[in-house]
Amino acid sequence: MDVVIDMELPCQPAEVMNLVNDLSVYPRWMGLVHAATLEGASPEPAWSVELRAKVGPFARSKRLRMVRTVEESPTHVRFERREKETGSHGTWILDARLVGTTSTHLTVRLQYEGRLWSSVIERVLRDEVERSKERLLVLISTR
Repeated sequence: MDVVIDMELPCQPAEVMNLVNDLSVYPRWMGLVHAATLEGASPEPAWSVELRAKVGPFARSKRLRMVRTVEESPTHVRFERREKETGSHGTWILDARLVGTTSTHLTVRLQYEGRLWSSVIERVLRDEVERSKERLLVLISTR
């Protein structure tokens, strides 16, 4: 599945980069990310991430270990799933690209495979991504 956030923000790319470059900040604006804790920065930054989606009284969650694999400030950051244990793990990639000078066009693409999400949960996920745009805009406006 491929989910995209595509939006304009009224600030410079460096300001937006501060919010998309650290997964620990994502719970403040992306409701799908319930928690994200930095595990360490050496040799590459890694976060323990808990994703959660809720439908009525039911919730589904998933824990991932995400590593920042690209950091080209202030235009591009990419995180990929890299679990410590061996075995088969679905691919998860979060890729953020920023374009602009005085304002920023942000495109965040979440790509994943696996069987975590049913079609109902996928719809909830897409709705949550739309709501995250509003929260990110508020977060930018209050900085």
